[in-house]
Amino acid sequence: MAQQIPILSVSEFTGLLKSHVEDHFPLVAVRGEVSNVSHTANGHVFLTLKDSSAQLRAVLWRDTARQLKFKLKDGLEVVAVGALDLYPARGSYQLVVHELIPEGIGALELAFRQLREKLAEEGLFAPERKRPLPRIPRRIALVTSPQGAAVKDMLQIILRRWPAARIVIVPVPVQGDGAAERIARGIRLLPQLEGVDVAIVGRGGGSLEDLWPFNEEVVARAIAGSPIPIISAVGHEVDVSISDLVADRRALTPSESGEIVVPDAAELLADLDEWERRLKRTLDTRIETSRTRLESLSARPVLADPQRQLTRMRSAINDQSGRLLRAVDARLGRAESGLAGLASTLDALSPLKVLSRGYSITLDPQSREVILDAEQVTVGSVIETRLQNGLLVSRVEQVASRTSSPFGS
Repeated sequence: MAQQIPILSVSEFTGLLKSHVEDHFPLVAVRGEVSNVSHTANGHVFLTLKDSSAQLRAVLWRDTARQLKFKLKDGLEVVAVGALDLYPARGSYQLVVHELIPEGIGALELAFRQLREKLAEEGLFAPERKRPLPRIPRRIALVTSPQGAAVKDMLQIILRRWPAARIVIVPVPVQGDGAAERIARGIRLLPQLEGVDVAIVGRGGGSLEDLWPFNEEVVARAIAGSPIPIISAVGHEVDVSISDLVADRRALTPSESGEIVVPDAAELLADLDEWERRLKRTLDTRIETSRTRLESLSARPVLADPQRQLTRMRSAINDQSGRLLRAVDARLGRAESGLAGLASTLDALSPLKVLSRGYSITLDPQSREVILDAEQVTVGSVIETRLQNGLLVSRVEQVASRTSSPFGS
């Protein structure tokens, strides 16, 4: 039996197996769940496709991985289209993926959702970071394709609404490879353009693939970082792009962006006419009110015959002055009478009055205290005696108590 079976080396066997497998499975489509995603430094992506009972190793080489629109992560259900490749050195096989399709949703739609979720978490769509547009812009920049129908519509509407508008076109491709980077570069150029204080970024309608540059992260970051307020005008009303969500204002169409960016001169003139009429009515009403008030004031007696009013007021002042002088005189008379009474009382109580009746007052010349008791002095003390007329200075020769007298009885 062994003599009938050719004996092959491992290399020969795996080589036959590789040829058989690769020839019979040049292109397959495999559905499974993504797991064990691994990115290498040189750009390749390795992963595993699995279901409930089996798994298959797969690889996206760098060029394929670079074209992937959505973020590859564990748990995604995908359909992988590619060719089987057997690696003889390890005796293993893997699926070389040429295309990866999210299950139940398109790759672009998945990429859109993933980027929208990421930027929303960062707050790039928040209303509070949106800036107001200038009422009358000094200069408008259009970041778009100069050959597209959209730029013609925008120019026509802007100049019809505001003939004095100053416009500069920043030419960029709006679809195809590299368009997103060129659009972002055009947006970053805006601050260098003199006088530009608002910009429109957009293009006309098209397929999702055509509009895709406006869903790229590099464009969203450029819009969010622009110091110039930006209006996004991409496609038709039903087309909502990432740039629409990030921009300071979204226009449903490029034509609407022209209506948003500048006021309508005719409407503004009509508004000015209306304001002029309102102002005139207000002034007329105020003038009429002032005239009526002036007539009412002029009819008052004080203005009709001011001399008569002055005479009446002078007479009233004279009467008041007379009453005031009489009241003052009466008050002074009462005050003088009261003062005389007080003076009489004080005079009666005055020690000097007592002196006029033959009495005297003895003082200590040092302390100026009145001596009331003989015990307040000693023999040899100097005392002052105040008479009605004059002053006596004496020296004490003898001190006697109240009950005894030095002169006898």
